[in-house]
Amino acid sequence: MSLVTRFAPSPTGYLHVGGARTALYSWLFARKNGGKFILRIEDTDLERSTQESVDAILEGMQWLGLD
Repeated sequence: MSLVTRFAPSPTGYLHVGGARTALYSWLFARKNGGKFILRIEDTDLERSTQESVDAILEGMQWLGLD
């Protein structure tokens, strides 16, 4: 069984420093241990979620180099 970590932000705004830190720690842990990092966009708050926020999160993750 291999290690899998994830980051699951709610797309209700931009990726903030706290979310970026959480994603970075999860990504680093997976990488260090030969595991897999998954980005899962939450779909539990459809009322406040926007495609613009999804795009901003994806752009932020790409800018950080978290693949």
